[in-house]
Amino acid sequence: MSDLEPSWDFYRTFLTVMQEGSLSAAARQLGLTQPTIGRHIDALETSIGFQLFIRTPQGLMPTEAAVDLKPHAAKLASNAAALLRAATGHGPSSSVGVRGTVRISASEVIGIEVLPPILAALGEAQPDLIIELSLSDDVEDLLHQKADIAVRMAPPTQDALLVQRIGGIPIGLHAHRCYLEANGVPQSLEGLREHRFIAFDRENEFTRSLRKLMPFLNAVRPVLKADSNLAQLALIRAGCGIGVCQVEIGRRDPDLVHILQKELALNLQTFLVMHENLKTTPRCRITFDALVAGMSAYAGK
Repeated sequence: MSDLEPSWDFYRTFLTVMQEGSLSAAARQLGLTQPTIGRHIDALETSIGFQLFIRTPQGLMPTEAAVDLKPHAAKLASNAAALLRAATGHGPSSSVGVRGTVRISASEVIGIEVLPPILAALGEAQPDLIIELSLSDDVEDLLHQKADIAVRMAPPTQDALLVQRIGGIPIGLHAHRCYLEANGVPQSLEGLREHRFIAFDRENEFTRSLRKLMPFLNAVRPVLKADSNLAQLALIRAGCGIGVCQVEIGRRDPDLVHILQKELALNLQTFLVMHENLKTTPRCRITFDALVAGMSAYAGK
């Protein structure tokens, strides 16, 4: 191993190659040339003293050492991004309000269907505030600062987090009118077995919490599966079958019908979460309070 500590740029390049799978894809992602990416990888391998990738006809294959290094590089990337977000909060004071960058993690449906008007109002009140919206149904790690604030549909289990319970967001079964006209309206939960059902194709924290709320989901036979809440919502809107939808989102579309309301009236518990070290940071505190107010209004509190 070389005594010269590798540049952070080399680690960033390594992580991007691991994520993208090739030098050319990493070059496009980072806005660099492919030879530059290759030089970064060569320099990192020389510095640490072992090979990270094996060149094969099918492309780059990471070595066992590369796989072991990847989570550490990802942590460096998170810390670097968090450092830059914190730095944006300093500098000349604004006469209007706070300044800086806040990264918010939320599910695709919440981020696309619920948060935009909340963030629009926040932007009007705080024009110097920059919001990064990270949309995924996976839970981003706040302790490692992959996000500053998260909207979660399950109680957080990590310590050192500031948690604000928003309350229950009503959810229910929905279908497009054209689907129900063609296939009939189910009169009971048991009747769902005769219908096309839209469900998730993989397990995550959200789907596990949903199955606890809706144990009948284990009995239906889904004929359409998607790993995205947003894709499921699009399938429901297209008349592909019956699926789970937030009641408020369904109410916005006159062609979506909320079925079996008496048989199934459930609330999806929702939480706003932030690392406790950020609670006195103005950019995060103001954003957190705006999200609490907006999400509470959406949940009907």
